[in-house]
Amino acid sequence: MPSAVREYDSPTPSGITKFTNCLLVKGNQLVKEDLWISSINGKILRSQEVFYEQRAVPDRILDLGGRIVSPGLIDSQLNGAYGFDFSVIPEDGAPSYGKGVLRVNKSLIKTGVTSYLPTLTSQKAEVYHKALPFLGPSGAPRDPSAGSESLGAHCEGPFISPTKNGIHDVSVLRTAPNGIIDLEECYGAENLVSPSPIKYITLAPELPGALSCIPALKNRGIRVSIGHSEATYEEARAGMAAGAGMITHLFNAMRPLHHRNPGIFGLLGTASTTLGYVKPYFGIIADGIHLHRTTIKIAWNAHPDGFILVTDAMSLVGLPDGTYDWTNGSRIIKKGPLLTLEGTDGKIAGSSISLIECVTNFLNWSGASVPEALKAVTETPARMLGLHGVKGTLDPGADADIVILELQDTEAGEKKLEVEQVWKFGQKVFEKNEQLSL
Repeated sequence: MPSAVREYDSPTPSGITKFTNCLLVKGNQLVKEDLWISSINGKILRSQEVFYEQRAVPDRILDLGGRIVSPGLIDSQLNGAYGFDFSVIPEDGAPSYGKGVLRVNKSLIKTGVTSYLPTLTSQKAEVYHKALPFLGPSGAPRDPSAGSESLGAHCEGPFISPTKNGIHDVSVLRTAPNGIIDLEECYGAENLVSPSPIKYITLAPELPGALSCIPALKNRGIRVSIGHSEATYEEARAGMAAGAGMITHLFNAMRPLHHRNPGIFGLLGTASTTLGYVKPYFGIIADGIHLHRTTIKIAWNAHPDGFILVTDAMSLVGLPDGTYDWTNGSRIIKKGPLLTLEGTDGKIAGSSISLIECVTNFLNWSGASVPEALKAVTETPARMLGLHGVKGTLDPGADADIVILELQDTEAGEKKLEVEQVWKFGQKVFEKNEQLSL
């Protein structure tokens, strides 16, 4: 990455890096402004306060040549990557599983994703009991060398509709006639107490007992998302009124929009003042396979402040084309970016796209500006997760998780965002064309 780096020798190093000649992503704008970060506390600094009150100066100044400085990207739905599946427990159990999670973390951060939610698909109870202890929030040590940081697990199922299961194994799906007791038996009671390794759970609100579980989960600090559901508009509203705040991969694995009953999508078209609660956040897979680009634009126009780009990526990300074993005896066929379930008529089986590619696609398909597109993988998911001010922003006091991006023009006349550098807790952990060992 061509840039000017000035190093300053100091008898008392400050641990401060200053980015200059750059464009900062702030709200819906690109602002030409310097940014100061600390490798000591891992935070974004107030430059005026540091310079004038603390009399501290940067150890180095990086001239970024007009590049974009974005908060680190957040992927709210990642099923696995680089040959590792969060829903598969290796034969030797915990040792290999823990190593697999660490391998994903160290590889994922090179794509610009500094934080994410490891996602477990519908499984038998024993899988959750074994996997969840490894998937809780991992940022407490504030160790940049650990790679991308888990913000907590996303349990996508098994309390979902058997008719909207996607590639989830119908044989492991459940209902909750006994309310939260059934969820405790499934996920493990110890995993449903605060602090929980689970950040949010996707469920179908129309299932027996599901509605009563939503406020119970919310009281324990676990968010609820509606998805893989046959819910009518009225049933979806009841789920929101009970405390759900998110929709899992909008349009996919749910009742389609109908002019007499808009289903789950209808939640985006109702004024918040008449709902009695705020409009939900919602995930969108912008891989060019799950959704038509116009469908994505409609969703964004309906509720831009709730729009979150997710990959829904599988363990096959980064692997060559072929047929691979999945969970519960199923097999997935990978052909380029397309993943399908073997033995079906082309049923989509997640994605193999990176999050920055989703941002680039959305940027070209929607007419959104660069900061608006990046907001869908930074500020908005951070708000959804209750982490605004800590993640997804360049405001002083936030974690210094930074991605340096170059905006390129392609031969096809489209825009493309390239990850040039990644910084975690104030330290550089990746640079394009330069191998940094984590």
